[in-house]
Amino acid sequence: MNAVPGTVREIVENGLCIGCGLCEGITGGRVRMVATPQGSLRPDLSSPIIPEDAARILAGCPGVRSHPARPASADDDALWGSYVEARMAWAGDPDIRYRAASGGALTALGCHALADGIVAFVLHVSADLERPMRSVWKISETAAEVVAGMGSRYGPVAPLAGLETALERGVPFAVIAKPCDLTALHNAARADPRIDELCVLRMAMVCGGQSRLTKSTAVLEEYDVSEHELTLFRYRGYGNPGVLRVELGDGRAFEKTYGDLWADASGWELETRCKLCPDALGETADVVALDTWPGGDPVGEDEGFNAVVARTRVGHALVHGAAQSGRLTLGEPVSAETLTDFQPHQLRRKQRLTARYDGRADAGMPNLDVEGFRLDVLDNQLTEAQRTGERKGALDRARSGRFTETLVGDAE
Repeated sequence: MNAVPGTVREIVENGLCIGCGLCEGITGGRVRMVATPQGSLRPDLSSPIIPEDAARILAGCPGVRSHPARPASADDDALWGSYVEARMAWAGDPDIRYRAASGGALTALGCHALADGIVAFVLHVSADLERPMRSVWKISETAAEVVAGMGSRYGPVAPLAGLETALERGVPFAVIAKPCDLTALHNAARADPRIDELCVLRMAMVCGGQSRLTKSTAVLEEYDVSEHELTLFRYRGYGNPGVLRVELGDGRAFEKTYGDLWADASGWELETRCKLCPDALGETADVVALDTWPGGDPVGEDEGFNAVVARTRVGHALVHGAAQSGRLTLGEPVSAETLTDFQPHQLRRKQRLTARYDGRADAGMPNLDVEGFRLDVLDNQLTEAQRTGERKGALDRARSGRFTETLVGDAE
């Protein structure tokens, strides 16, 4: 692998930006996140970034480095890394369990953290009330507000654009976000001690990748409707996995099953950074939650289940406190092997990361600094033919421009 990117421009241009919003959050809005024609959120580079801001962005950006929060141990699972306990779990409230994206575990944990006084608020994401196909960051001070924001949001969102607003409150808070967003928090905390002092709980979903907005606009095109007609755009929930549901102001509604929505992998519209992600499993989180489908795909609707992986003692205490309160129901323990059976695509992707990085390096592109994720162990699980094919495929994609992006503005 060659060098990491040295400017914000290089991060974006080389497909390493995920649009987490850290740029906006830590600069007080001097660097804004804006929508791109490709359906992503990216920092606006139409005005120069002052050197002090650029240095802070580069220090925190998950498009530069991603490291586990805890050092590797010989006892760690090669894929899942370090954790205290993994259990089946679901929300104790049957309504939350039914309406949530799967079992409602993260919603239940957020509600418990507020009710038990562990945090004063939760920074998370929610559907935009004015543009329901899009998502926004949100600060919730009550369980009802957390519940109102629950559910999967398969599209661009910048939760860390709200980071400075959260820190300025000066009280303990929780974050529920993607693993890469928590990586940004973990990185940025080295320069800003307020983050570790105040952000006392970090929770994430195990992530299959963030789709560009074009994944959603394709649904509208299929039904021949426009975004301004929408009153609801729900990706999952009301069952597990539930259906994508679109509602319009004139009373019409459309539904698409989870299987139909994701049947064609070529149409997933995943961000490039997701295809290079070393930490979709949230190794900087206190708790991660995941879907629990043997073999990786649902075979029908059920009442809703998660597995929760407590990675820290803080996360373990939160999980068991929520269970004692009845807000979370715990099932049987889950082994690393079973977790992998629930998420086999995570293993396949991570086994191929070193070869993908090498192919990009062959093309002269910068890569992430990913020390600590045991990628050498996983790379050794490939055959030489698999490794060579993956490396060549990455080189070909790099040369054809599939790893590069057009910048929003160009003043940096």
